Amino acid sequence: MKRIMTAVVLSASAVATFAFADAASAQASFEGKRIQVIVPFAPGGATDVAARFLESYLEEHLAGNPDVEVVNRGGGGSILGANWFQQNAKPDGLTVLFTTSSTATPYVLQQEGVEYDLAAMRVAYSLPFGSVTYVAGSTGIESVQDLVDTDARLVYGGISAAASDLPTLLSFEVLGLDVRSVLGFEGRGPARLAFDRGETNIDFQFTPAYLTQVADQAEAGGVVPLMTGGSVDSEGRLTERDPAVPDLPSVHEVYVELNGAEPEGVEWDAYQAIGALTLSYGLTAYLPEGTPDEIIQAYADAAQAINADPRFQEASQEVTGGYDLILPQDAEGPLKAALQPSDEVRDYLRTLLSEKYGVDF
Repeated sequence: MKRIMTAVVLSASAVATFAFADAASAQASFEGKRIQVIVPFAPGGATDVAARFLESYLEEHLAGNPDVEVVNRGGGGSILGANWFQQNAKPDGLTVLFTTSSTATPYVLQQEGVEYDLAAMRVAYSLPFGSVTYVAGSTGIESVQDLVDTDARLVYGGISAAASDLPTLLSFEVLGLDVRSVLGFEGRGPARLAFDRGETNIDFQFTPAYLTQVADQAEAGGVVPLMTGGSVDSEGRLTERDPAVPDLPSVHEVYVELNGAEPEGVEWDAYQAIGALTLSYGLTAYLPEGTPDEIIQAYADAAQAINADPRFQEASQEVTGGYDLILPQDAEGPLKAALQPSDEVRDYLRTLLSEKYGVDF
């Protein structure tokens, strides 16, 4: 697979949130320091794997070559570890919260138990990934038009409506698809096995898993890939094709193809916000509110150097899907916007999740 570039150039308003014009005169160094990367999940999951993968590159490329240690603080679906970070981390760059939409979505939904304020935090770096939605060949579906017109009963298997499944479930709402969702699987791996056994017939996988575990089935005709979650454009909207699977249309592109018009309305706004949190900024390293710009710049310099590191370029193909790290000045603006949707979007999400999927708030 060709080297995947993040290909995100954000608006001047996002960059303007940083006072980095004279960064060379204010360099932070972590020489002789230890940095703790807090992963609010148990060891062994995707977030933990990605954090440990980046560990040696941060040690090499952060100014001063600090010792970087990944610390797992699991519990409460990541809420407990994020609460600990909020209460204990100092704005000195030495404690980083590295997490996913499993932490961001409860914040957006204002779920009980959330004591952390992600929107007030600074961003050190972000690592995107994508998603691919596909159907079983046995459905007879060969195109997105078939997906809308099919008489087949579509059954989707997922983990939780209020977690990483949410963008895919919202894409069904945006496209008006009649899909029965069976939730409660312990992970995307078990959900994929249910698909392979014929218990479900529509599924999604994040791009690293899709490229290594599903793409061969697509080539053999056992599955039919239909669309991706999409990638952000220069304005931070999920309208572009995913650079990891550029032959597949995005949800946005599929909607336009089916309806001949741009998507709009609360369903689309909700998809944009949750899709950004889950995909475009899927793995994000947060620093406490009040972290000085020179420390953010040190992380920005490190992220840029990591992206240019040939070892990272090669190894990331297998571990993370080949995406580049997004620099803090490119991530912070749109990420904070996604974390603070309108009341209309938040109310829509809470109502949908409560009434359709039985989520308690």
